[in-house]
Amino acid sequence: MIETVWPYVAVLLLAAGLFPTLERRFGWRLFSILPPIVLTYLFVTALAVGGAWHATDEIAATQRTLTAQLLPALLFLLMIGCDLRAILKLGPRMLAVFACAMTSILAAIAIVYLFFRHALPREGWMMLSALSATWTGGSANLVAVKQSIGLPDNLLPSVLLADALCYSVWVVVLFSAGRFAPTFDRWTRADTRPPLPDVELQASGNAGAGNVLLWIGMALVVGNVSSAIAARLPVNGLLTTTAWTVLIATVVGLVIARTSAARSPVPAPLASAMLALLVAVLASQSNFAGLATAPLFVVVGFCVLLLHIALLALLARLFRFDLYSCGIASLAQIGGVATAPVLAATYSRALVPAAVLLATLGLVLGTGVGLSMAGLLSSLSPALHTSGI
Repeated sequence: MIETVWPYVAVLLLAAGLFPTLERRFGWRLFSILPPIVLTYLFVTALAVGGAWHATDEIAATQRTLTAQLLPALLFLLMIGCDLRAILKLGPRMLAVFACAMTSILAAIAIVYLFFRHALPREGWMMLSALSATWTGGSANLVAVKQSIGLPDNLLPSVLLADALCYSVWVVVLFSAGRFAPTFDRWTRADTRPPLPDVELQASGNAGAGNVLLWIGMALVVGNVSSAIAARLPVNGLLTTTAWTVLIATVVGLVIARTSAARSPVPAPLASAMLALLVAVLASQSNFAGLATAPLFVVVGFCVLLLHIALLALLARLFRFDLYSCGIASLAQIGGVATAPVLAATYSRALVPAAVLLATLGLVLGTGVGLSMAGLLSSLSPALHTSGI
């Protein structure tokens, strides 16, 4: 049993790199159902429950330190590749489709929560708030909201599993839906002209050891400065010190994204590595107790997905959106930048840049959306009303 810090950190690093490496090396079908990030979480949770390490004071302090340092640094790095000027070049039609897709997802989450709130755990509003963050942006947004609102570690596996399974089914549906596009577009009387944003998506520069170390140092400095500033800001309800920290780090990343530094190839893979390690750290503190809620929460996730589809179809009819744009806007949020461009390429290559930019926009908005949904859903929580909060 591990009782000291460095063996513990070594195991986490190995676990964080295992499944992404297996996915790239073998491309097993398993990864189309359960992404590497979910498998990493479950694997490290199994190690923790199996007694691979003992939660000594030293290891517990390390877990808190790693979480506090990695989270704002991760969000800063993720924002480096987000060019808001390029996103605006998509024009009002694609941005309107994106807004309608987001609205339908969030409305579906609120409606489904009202229906299931008495069956879910008292922290059900936190679980759905985290889901809204990842179904707007991605896993990093989920982790940021989870830490900001205090979602218990043992409930995170249920959210990750619901996210993975619903996403997998939705991807299959969208890839199969292309043949129905003419019928759908006639029903909505859609304008099917593709957006053609003039966007350069390729990075330039080198990823040598010096640049990697500079970016790690910069990310940690931004994280610590953000934490110092956040400690001086007022705390009010869900706007905790952690929430302030992640929001400040996000804004700093967006500012740096306007400079030539954004063309560096280092931030993207470094952010992916930090995300995998952060998820492993969180998993190392949890157990399998929360999986008892998984079946119900998976049902909740599919109900949200079905209601999202229905609402988005109605909005498409109202605003005359085409099927391709709706599918890409939806998957850009639920699936993210990894799958939305692939879907776009199967529809029309002209849509690929739009898919990348919409997924990037979701990443920018995900944390703020998740925190906003936490405020709404917490006000609807029967547990909070019962306790007089």
